[in-house]
Amino acid sequence: MPADTSDPLAALGLTPAQTALYDAVLRLHRATCAKLAEAIGDPPESLHRELTTLVRLGVVDEQAGEYLARHPAAALGRLIADRLDHLAEESRRIDSVLGSIRHLIHQYDAGRDQQTGQFPVELVGGAYELYESVIGMAVQAPPLRLLTAVPDRRTMSDFTQRYADQWIAAQHRGLLSCRALIPADLLQMPGLPEKLARFERAGARIRTVGSVPSWFLVAGDDVAGLPARWGGALAESAYRFHLVRASVVVAALRTLFEELWARASPLPWAHADDGVVRVLRLASQGVGDEAIARQLGVSVRTVRARFADAMARLGAQSRFQAGVEAARRGWLAERPGSHPARHP
Repeated sequence: MPADTSDPLAALGLTPAQTALYDAVLRLHRATCAKLAEAIGDPPESLHRELTTLVRLGVVDEQAGEYLARHPAAALGRLIADRLDHLAEESRRIDSVLGSIRHLIHQYDAGRDQQTGQFPVELVGGAYELYESVIGMAVQAPPLRLLTAVPDRRTMSDFTQRYADQWIAAQHRGLLSCRALIPADLLQMPGLPEKLARFERAGARIRTVGSVPSWFLVAGDDVAGLPARWGGALAESAYRFHLVRASVVVAALRTLFEELWARASPLPWAHADDGVVRVLRLASQGVGDEAIARQLGVSVRTVRARFADAMARLGAQSRFQAGVEAARRGWLAERPGSHPARHP
């Protein structure tokens, strides 16, 4: 039954017994439970429970065994605030339910696939087919949220020389939304830094790790790409791979990608203006502390503080170890299109 909107307290959720009790407290202004029971004609035991509720709701105060009415404006304000908090919590719950629908659908699809034992799998061969398949999916349902991991030099070389421009253009046009993982040592490949920098400027996000366990990709919520042999390089197997349309496989590879992504580092030119990296880069060229300080326009003390910061960030025990780890992560690579730093 709808609340009685003629009574503001009832409209905010108070029962008729509670509103009648609040009216009695208003009339008496200050009274014990026994006096209120006498005024209303109800047993003190039942009134005590209702009074406890009114105190908890903030519309009545209790002092030394007596109950005092709060000003009606204050009482209504407290009830309204509680109702708004309740509505906000309900809204959060509804948003959570709506946000979980996609996960529930994936669970349904995974259960269906597991029961039927049928996973739609398409065997694909050839680099052109790989890159065109991604562009095709992107055109059909833009923007295609693409996660990809590339472990080897030859596959990355083919991408750089023949297919990068297509993906960069697709990213720039809003057809792709790409995140990519590559081993840090591949950043030394000729031409690759320039392509990756362009890809990032188009909106892609790229990180480096020490090693990638295998080539794989995740395209949207429904398609995963797996190599013919896990751990193998695509180029070495004539780009033979499987496109698998099964939510359980997609979810597993997405989880693997996110685990690797969380441990990965941004491309080194993201640190180009980082004072710590500038110190490490100059030190790797044999420049001493005093000369580094002069070139960067800082004090020798600041240079040494940045070395200490580098050791902490890289988990190194010495400057030498910090330099080795920074090089491994690609931090010492120059920004694409820049010139090596000059020093006296």
